[in-house]
Amino acid sequence: MNYSQAVFYKSANALSQLPKDSLAEIAFAGRSNAGKSSALNVLTNIKGLAKTSKTPGRTQLINYFSLTPGKFLVDLPGYGFAKVPLKIKEHWNKLIASYLETRNPLRGVVLLMDIRHPLKEHDQQMIEWLSYYEIPIHILLTKADKLNTNPAQNVFLQIRKELAAINTDIDIQLFSSLKRQGLEQLKAKLDLWLSDVPQDVPAEHNAQDS
Repeated sequence: MNYSQAVFYKSANALSQLPKDSLAEIAFAGRSNAGKSSALNVLTNIKGLAKTSKTPGRTQLINYFSLTPGKFLVDLPGYGFAKVPLKIKEHWNKLIASYLETRNPLRGVVLLMDIRHPLKEHDQQMIEWLSYYEIPIHILLTKADKLNTNPAQNVFLQIRKELAAINTDIDIQLFSSLKRQGLEQLKAKLDLWLSDVPQDVPAEHNAQDS
């Protein structure tokens, strides 16, 4: 898959606004400061494709980026300590939960966690929830460049051990947007998820209308 072909497709604030022509999509999720936008920009090699900000929580909608007809990358609103009104947080939580629970074209979730602050309460809840619904998970331990090699590897091994007790099918890797570390490994996982997608399935059977 040529991820540099990604283009912004649309934003959605409700499930009814999600694309009806989707055949396969991969969602990026994580805490508000986990580096989702930076990861998407590095993955696609398009600076500014996903908006980055020093203020966590700026992604307030479900943002779709088209790769090829019917295949999308999806940037979900960040969760955690984003300084936004409670009413907006509640809407985000409901929107994200409904999306993940009902979205048929969803092939997997890339879950990003800052390697210096992994497996916070919201991260654990997300992992347990995705595991319950049998949604494939690929975890990026982001900002790996902030730690030296040995400490980063130790965190990786410890988190992998803890996750194995929850779900042995969860993949995990080190990642750095700044150093482009782990980029090829991420692409290989996304390629796998996006491969073997039927092209002749009517779009109405792959998109939710509610």
